[in-house]
Amino acid sequence: MMVDSFLPAMREAVAKRLREEGLSQGRIASLLGVTQASVSLYLRSEGRSAELLRRIGIPEEEGLLFASLLAEDLKKNPVYAVSTLYSLWSDALGRGAMCHAHRSLYPQLAQCEVCIKTFGGHETHSGDVIEHVAEAVRMVEASSTFVRIMPEVSVNIAYAPEGASSVQEIVAVPGRIVKVRGTVRSFMRPEYGASTHVANVLLALMSYDRSIRAAMNVRYDQKVRRSLIKMKIRPLLLDEASVKRDSEMIGPLRAALKRATGPVVGVIDPGAPGLEPGLYLFAHDAVKVVHLGLKVALAYAAQP
Repeated sequence: MMVDSFLPAMREAVAKRLREEGLSQGRIASLLGVTQASVSLYLRSEGRSAELLRRIGIPEEEGLLFASLLAEDLKKNPVYAVSTLYSLWSDALGRGAMCHAHRSLYPQLAQCEVCIKTFGGHETHSGDVIEHVAEAVRMVEASSTFVRIMPEVSVNIAYAPEGASSVQEIVAVPGRIVKVRGTVRSFMRPEYGASTHVANVLLALMSYDRSIRAAMNVRYDQKVRRSLIKMKIRPLLLDEASVKRDSEMIGPLRAALKRATGPVVGVIDPGAPGLEPGLYLFAHDAVKVVHLGLKVALAYAAQP
């Protein structure tokens, strides 16, 4: 089902998304690891990806959100996209999305719950850490204003438990937090190793200030800039030329932190060709970083 339906559907949907953003067929082929002829076939297809997803129990709207997340990750780093693809697929298995389709093919599996037991949510000794991030996610989902400062690449919240020093030790939201019909929604429960990009940004800040344990990304535009001025927050601005040379922004961020002289609660990524600008916020824990984000959202909403 992964090889015959999910992966082809995602390739086609991602190809169309990247084409809408102005990428050439050659560039799309390079990012997806397929031939240009295959990309041309994807772009000419009408409704094939939606039908493939429907067969395995995934709604078209959800598939389009998946494609948007994967497209953004591919532009940054193919490794990010692999991580997101795995998280999306394992979550679908864990919540039983494919069970009906699978059982219809193999009636002898009518009582099978292997995927749900293997990939489904379960509490462990670290459940309190997971719940801490889940609480932060619920806060943004409940906000009526936060959606206004969500970037096109969507939002993630990353939290580093005591002693965390690698991406795999940081808790975040698989598939990120997305906009659905004007509201904020997370499809999956937080888990360890669920973020690469925001987690790496957080690790860079932690190397500068060990009291920082949480990070969140939001949009950055002139209204956000004015909101920060009103709140008397002075974010660290990354060098635009350096970011253009290093689309992952981690190198420019580390260089900027070497020049920093005080506490850093925000970092502005000016963006690069094909990558939108963004603001990263930092705090001592996930709930506090969301509180900061909600304050920015309120200041943003108050502007004309």
